[in-house]
Amino acid sequence: MKQRLLFFLILLSSILHCQTKQDKFAVAYFGSGCFWCVEAIFESVKGIEYAESGYSGGKVKNPSYNQICTGTTCHAETVKVVYDPKLISYDDLLRVFFNSHDPTTLNQQGPDKGTQYRSVIFYTSNEEKEKAKAYIQKLLANKKFKSITTECTLFEKFYKAEDYHQNFERDNPDNPYVISVSKPRLNAFKKKHLNK
Repeated sequence: MKQRLLFFLILLSSILHCQTKQDKFAVAYFGSGCFWCVEAIFESVKGIEYAESGYSGGKVKNPSYNQICTGTTCHAETVKVVYDPKLISYDDLLRVFFNSHDPTTLNQQGPDKGTQYRSVIFYTSNEEKEKAKAYIQKLLANKKFKSITTECTLFEKFYKAEDYHQNFERDNPDNPYVISVSKPRLNAFKKKHLNK
């Protein structure tokens, strides 16, 4: 009987610990070009627990990378950002997002072209929607950009990308795309981010 009680108490403690850890984090979803670049940028920021590459905003269930590359599924390459709101706010995430890509180009970031590379914020609440729209208006009012093509779209579903896409920049430092596009984009962001 004592062994069962001890086992139950250990199990309960473990469940409560996991629940407390999950409650600590919040999640946001952003698309701004190739998710290899976006994932590396967000993971370089203090307060981000991790970022995960995937697909959102489309009409096909559980799409593959090959499917979304056709541009016919309507998905955007998206990064799920898991963050600690005690260390970084949603407004800070918006600053990271807008400081790390060109929101003026429609369906394109650098050499990547197509609707899957569009600039998009997938909001999960009215509060996120209002903050995103207000941030865009502030950027326009301050003439940071002449126009902004970023979509603000209600989040519906995130499909995790294939395993080989996760942490791609970190795991493939000698990949030609990483060398010519991802690393320069990350370094430009870091330079800009440090100066803010």
